[in-house]
Amino acid sequence: MTTFTAESPLYFVMGHSEGNRILSERVPTLTNNPLLHTLYFHEVGTILGTEDSLQGKPEETAEILRLIGALEPEDTVAQRLAAGAADLPAPAAGYEPDTVERGSAAAVYPSTAAAQARFQLTLTGPSHSNPFTDVELRAEFTAPSGKTLSVPGFYDGNGSYKVRLLVPEAGDWTFATSSNARSLDGVTGTFIADEADAGAKGVVRVANTFHFAYQDGTPYLPVGTTSYAWTHQGDVLEKQTLDTLAAGPFNKMRMCVFPKSYLFNENEPELYPFEGSFAAGFDYDRPNPAFYRHLEQRIGQLDELGIEADLILFHAYDRWGFSTMSPGQDDRYLKYVVARLASHRNIWWSLANEYDLLFRKTTEDWERFAGIVQADDPSGHLLSIHNCQDFYDYSRPWITHSSIQRQDVHKTAEFTGEWRDRWQKPVVIDECAYEGNIDQGWGNITGEEMTRRFWEGAVRGGYVGHGETYMHADDVLWWAKGGEFHGSSPDRIAFLRRILEETPGGFLEPLPSAWDVPTAGIRHNYEISYFGFNQPTYRNFVMPAGRRYAVDIIDTWNMTVETLPDTVQGRFRLELPGRQFIAVRIRTAHEGGRS
Repeated sequence: MTTFTAESPLYFVMGHSEGNRILSERVPTLTNNPLLHTLYFHEVGTILGTEDSLQGKPEETAEILRLIGALEPEDTVAQRLAAGAADLPAPAAGYEPDTVERGSAAAVYPSTAAAQARFQLTLTGPSHSNPFTDVELRAEFTAPSGKTLSVPGFYDGNGSYKVRLLVPEAGDWTFATSSNARSLDGVTGTFIADEADAGAKGVVRVANTFHFAYQDGTPYLPVGTTSYAWTHQGDVLEKQTLDTLAAGPFNKMRMCVFPKSYLFNENEPELYPFEGSFAAGFDYDRPNPAFYRHLEQRIGQLDELGIEADLILFHAYDRWGFSTMSPGQDDRYLKYVVARLASHRNIWWSLANEYDLLFRKTTEDWERFAGIVQADDPSGHLLSIHNCQDFYDYSRPWITHSSIQRQDVHKTAEFTGEWRDRWQKPVVIDECAYEGNIDQGWGNITGEEMTRRFWEGAVRGGYVGHGETYMHADDVLWWAKGGEFHGSSPDRIAFLRRILEETPGGFLEPLPSAWDVPTAGIRHNYEISYFGFNQPTYRNFVMPAGRRYAVDIIDTWNMTVETLPDTVQGRFRLELPGRQFIAVRIRTAHEGGRS
């Protein structure tokens, strides 16, 4: 049975592990092209026939088509590759000779810390061979409550090793290290953690099944945006991005560890995550500490702004080889990132952006990655994975919330209720499409439509994310590089955030609704109905008799709230503006005044 023909879409050939390898080896100009992902659903024969590097080479093109036409079914290939996969070897026990005194490394750490803040142990140790791969370091922390936390350490270059803990509770702490390097093994110490500083709310957790709250119980309403490669743009543009965020409505930033190679993302970064260069190649077994220090600085600056860093660990938009490392290199990279960054309060882990475009990785890989993150993150930050075409199984126990890209061109937020019911987890629509004017359908919706999708998702019990893709003379599109907002939706999203923060109890829950208008809030006490792109001039409502209600007419686009002068009760008719994007809020009126 033939697996592929010249008429097969490129996407499916790339999704076959052997097909991916054939095209990567024989047509690297195609598979490394920033435009690759815009070509996926064209026929592979057409793509090869129009590829510049194959022009005038009909025999080579025919050979490629012959090879992919002879491929085995993917399950057979996958089984064979899995059978040959090697586990990541453990570091050798004898990294240092027996003459080195156990626990002799110089240790620097504070005698006091604070709950909900970082404690850091710094050890001066050996640097021969490759400490990134040859040295294993952990510390076991014992909390005042008696709970123990196993925390991985990492090599920070120049003979410096670090172990970091986001301290979860106040009181007297002890720690002891373990390592295959004798000088780093058996270092012990104590410190006192004071109560958390005023305003320190802690890590964000899932709350009430479908929502989020800080560790201290304060509701957290994610109002997110996306700027994938903003930390790869240099100080001037990165500082402008931070200034824009400081003045904007967003409290979550979706962003990548790795640089990105895609439309409007063709510049080289100043720093790379591994030692080496684009011209000479990279040593995937030697992380670049300077790169990670820069990333840490930016994550810390987001925290100062009250913004969660939704950090994408893998993605397919790559010309440097970071998306096609070996399984062992993937695991080492992941362990290093988690060891370095898990002590940041404001981290969310996203295993991948569009996991299903990382064709060389399997479900088993993603499940293994999730296990690594959970094992090495003592703070238990939020953890998810993001799709392109097919949803991951968000019912998996390690997934704390869904991280969704729209699957329908026109409808996304409208499915929020269905997704809540299916997975019984918070629904975060991280990509509902972007406000902008590029040629891609995911990047040219209007500000009105972006705002509408935010409101639809909120009233249906979920959380929608923003992005912006307006053409720019220097290719500085917010969704890719940050900079400034040029669209009309951020101000309207700020207005929605203010409305959401006024919700009694902190969370907007969907209510039984009319067939044409979604409603959310607290039944018969506080209800918001959203009319979206409809434009009624009036609406009849029914509320319980014997109770009076105040009514607000909310213009979500013009950002106004008009409170009617008289209260209402029972059955009543409301005159409405007869324009789109109107919401009605009905609130119990208290005696002597409005609610």
